[in-house]
Amino acid sequence: MGALGFGFVELGTVTPKPQPGNPSPRIFRLPADQALINRMGFNNEGADALAARLRHYPIPKGLVLGGNIGKNKTTPNEQAVDDYLYCFRVLHDLVDYFVVNVSSPNTPNLRALQDKEPLTRILSALQTENQALGAPKPILLKIAPDLTDTQLNDMLDIVRATGIAGIVATNTTIKRDGLRTPAAVWEAMGPGGLSGAPLKKASTQILQYLRQHGPQGMTLIGVGGIATPLDAKEKLEAGADLVQVYTGLIYEGPSMVRNINRALFLTGLDKSQRGLIILSFFAMVSFLE
Repeated sequence: MGALGFGFVELGTVTPKPQPGNPSPRIFRLPADQALINRMGFNNEGADALAARLRHYPIPKGLVLGGNIGKNKTTPNEQAVDDYLYCFRVLHDLVDYFVVNVSSPNTPNLRALQDKEPLTRILSALQTENQALGAPKPILLKIAPDLTDTQLNDMLDIVRATGIAGIVATNTTIKRDGLRTPAAVWEAMGPGGLSGAPLKKASTQILQYLRQHGPQGMTLIGVGGIATPLDAKEKLEAGADLVQVYTGLIYEGPSMVRNINRALFLTGLDKSQRGLIILSFFAMVSFLE
């Protein structure tokens, strides 16, 4: 992925214990919409397996790694903080930053952890552990695109209160508004998170809101509907420090990364913004399954 031009690779979502994810089929293409519906369910071999691979595999020089962490499906929300702490401890010395995923629609009741009290408890615990382990790593929060302004304000309050580095905006949506694909087709696919082009407008609007109302210096990663250089530029102009892609790679192919990087360079963006594209691995892994 580094050879394709990605500056960052985000691994996950990973959970403490291995879990198979949701039954197949669990990922569906909507070509007319340049979109995907997925209900993967955090299928992974567990944090310890990921850590073992990272220790064994030589990481290409200059490639930044992120660890996207979540809770197991069988873990009650009341004990979720223990799952996040476990993943954090196991991966702390192996990744460059963390993303806390409480916004996937494919783990039952996970999005309830976006409420102010449980989310503050999780992030505060992670920050305490972050300081205790030494060499603190940036922690970002990945949020849903289906939040109200009041809920977004809560997210910003939590960023200020816990001192985390920033927000990833956004995860997939449970909405199905304005799709070109006939309703009978996507209804037959069943539930899951929608990603790709239909997500672009909503995710960009949330990004703009966070930048306008959030604390100064907060890092924002823009994700949702990026497939072209114009899409990436739009996210950066809306306030993103970095941009992240997944579904676009499936429809555009690997040349998409080169095209975006070249276009951003030629438009004269600040050097710190050139080539700052993150690949969220969950969709790519499911694509290769």
